[in-house]
Amino acid sequence: MRLLILYGSQTGTAQDVAEQLWRKSKTYGFEGPVLAMNEYSVQNLIEETLVFFVVATTGDGDEPDNMRNFWKFLLRRSLPQNSLEKLQFACLGLGDSSYAKFNYAAKKLNKRLQQLGATSIIPMGLCDDQHDHGLGAVALPWMQQLWLEVEKRLGVKANDLDSAKVFKWSCRTVNNSANEEGSQQHILWPHKEEPQKFLLSENLRTTDKDHFQDVRLLKFDAGHATWSPGDILQVQPQNSKEQIEAFFSWVKEHNLDFSPDTVVEITSNYKDIPIPKCYNKPLTVQQMVTSIWDLSHKPRQREFELLALNCEDELEKEKLIEFTTAEGLEDLIGYINRPRRTILEVLQDFRHASAKLTLNTLIELFTFIQPRSFSIASCVESGKLDLLVAVVEYKTKLSKPRLGLCSNWLKSLEAGTTILGCIKTGTMKLPKNPQIPVIMIGPGTGIAPFRSFIQSRYFLKENEQNADTPLVVYFGCRNRNKDFHFSDDLEKWSNERFIRLYCAFSRDQDHKIYVQHLIEENVSELKTLILENQAFILVAGSSKNMPKSVKEAFLKVLDGKEALLEEMIKQRRYQEETWS
Repeated sequence: MRLLILYGSQTGTAQDVAEQLWRKSKTYGFEGPVLAMNEYSVQNLIEETLVFFVVATTGDGDEPDNMRNFWKFLLRRSLPQNSLEKLQFACLGLGDSSYAKFNYAAKKLNKRLQQLGATSIIPMGLCDDQHDHGLGAVALPWMQQLWLEVEKRLGVKANDLDSAKVFKWSCRTVNNSANEEGSQQHILWPHKEEPQKFLLSENLRTTDKDHFQDVRLLKFDAGHATWSPGDILQVQPQNSKEQIEAFFSWVKEHNLDFSPDTVVEITSNYKDIPIPKCYNKPLTVQQMVTSIWDLSHKPRQREFELLALNCEDELEKEKLIEFTTAEGLEDLIGYINRPRRTILEVLQDFRHASAKLTLNTLIELFTFIQPRSFSIASCVESGKLDLLVAVVEYKTKLSKPRLGLCSNWLKSLEAGTTILGCIKTGTMKLPKNPQIPVIMIGPGTGIAPFRSFIQSRYFLKENEQNADTPLVVYFGCRNRNKDFHFSDDLEKWSNERFIRLYCAFSRDQDHKIYVQHLIEENVSELKTLILENQAFILVAGSSKNMPKSVKEAFLKVLDGKEALLEEMIKQRRYQEETWS
């Protein structure tokens, strides 16, 4: 029996859930791969009879990068309405209800599949990351219902195989000296796209030394790279020296049978599960720990399954198994999510289970370091590729501060360092007509993509068509003298009347002033730009409260006409690019 499982995943969570379904499918005797949608030949979907989809939503209701080509094909008008009439499917969406377009990618896919004649075997599941129990609150009961429906429709029963023991990979140690040169030269980029190299020329702190947050301006030599305003750079970080040392200290403490110099060759246990590109050649454990395994990720239920497998301590095993159940979700959230415990800390907590781990289990246990995306803050004409990065550091009830993997890695880089990255098209679409006004709202590091856009227009300002086109910028931060990003550029452009600049310094007076307050004070000018000049409104920054407040302010500008604002959103004249 064939079952195809496809996922669209931006940060790895949807892939993790899809692989959970795939492991369970082996207990029913199904054959078939678990793949990112773009890795599957979508033309063959017409021949499939049973497919499970796990779909995350990213950006402003967008589909993940590794789903986009698949989705574009399904949108073709030439596809017959009955082209998927043989297909039975189930769709699980992973989303966050704090975003306006909640689970939008999954909803679009679910609807399109049915338009093409496919049959949904159970109602679509819509997971919400805002739920007290996280995504599992919906995912776990949805999966239980799914397998019951599969049993009913196909007359199958699960066998005695333990899904926790279904491993994608196997590894064997190989001769060190014979593979040392090849493994050292191997580019550790675990993703399909070929990366480019970027040379760091400057790494500057842009916030005052007394400011609570460290924000970095990183300048890279652009080389032959090209991009457009609004594009992003995806970078692949590495684990910190402290994390790597902690890992190998843990290995030594438990007397595990490998060292940093151990070279391993990894093969697939299933013919239809491809090996990731970074595993195509033998690697040292040091390389995997440095550049591939995410030592700071929050463990998911799969990791506790693996820890429980060979654990001989009854109390530890009982707790580990409890964490893998729907009933144990509350305890799992309390143990992992609230204090933001890392996988390394979990290994140290469950000492008896950790002592029984093998290198093969660790290869299955560790998730890959995911690339991080940053808006490019400069235009290609400048010759520099700039990133504006807020360094993530915060405290929980644990004594050790939590550090964002990528931002702290970028912070640590010295001038002269070369990093790997991919330039990708951003979700924000700028007007092609240079005579259309643009209203930009970019508090904090949200100003980054707008600096690229304004800088690009500035380089072309000799063109008279651009000279009088209003570029309106709303920037917000705490203090003018502490975290006013790109202040020199913005004030220069403002003084030259190239932009109209409005700044909200929220803590520089007794009462707090935010960008939405300035928008409400400027109703007349904004209404004219929007209604008479067809202005674009672009919003970038934190997804917490700002986007909602800004949207409410523009509703006041438009006299409360929600239908008009919704129409602008559909026309992409009102866009948001936000992050948590």
